Amino acid sequence: MKRLVLGLMLVSLLAAVPTTMEAKKKKTTRKTVQEQKYDNLSALERKIVGKHMLSLQWISWKYFGSVTIKKEANGTLSCKGQQLAVNCKDADDECKTNGDYVKLDGVIDIVDANHLVFVGEIREKIYHMNNGQEVLREGTFHFDVTGNRKFWRMQEMRNPVDECVDYIDIYFK
Repeated sequence: MKRLVLGLMLVSLLAAVPTTMEAKKKKTTRKTVQEQKYDNLSALERKIVGKHMLSLQWISWKYFGSVTIKKEANGTLSCKGQQLAVNCKDADDECKTNGDYVKLDGVIDIVDANHLVFVGEIREKIYHMNNGQEVLREGTFHFDVTGNRKFWRMQEMRNPVDECVDYIDIYFK
């Protein structure tokens, strides 16, 4: 009986020891720099860092742009992206840009999951506003989630040069 128990223990020990190939695989498996950076992010930063859809209602809620938020070496979260206008009449029609756009370039500070503070510049050009000329906004802007929305909406909505409201949205991943 003792031999049987010892034999079973020996078999289970041998099964637990990795083969030489398995050991080599484990030693050579290294995380990429990007994976290591991702591991160092808080859970909240993981929700925010990455590529997001971007929209301004005057351009489209069908053809989204994108904004990328990434953690820089100095710890800041950079935010850069754009949405370009695309006009498509139907699936068979060739899409053409009409020159309208919204562009963001700055940094993000996280207040909490529902509130981001963007510091930088926002440029928009909409053909029927400001005589089709670019509007530049510089400074601090607040992006909030309200209700059950799946995006952060810029709270400084009033267009600075036209009697209208701009809905600039950054969507969750």
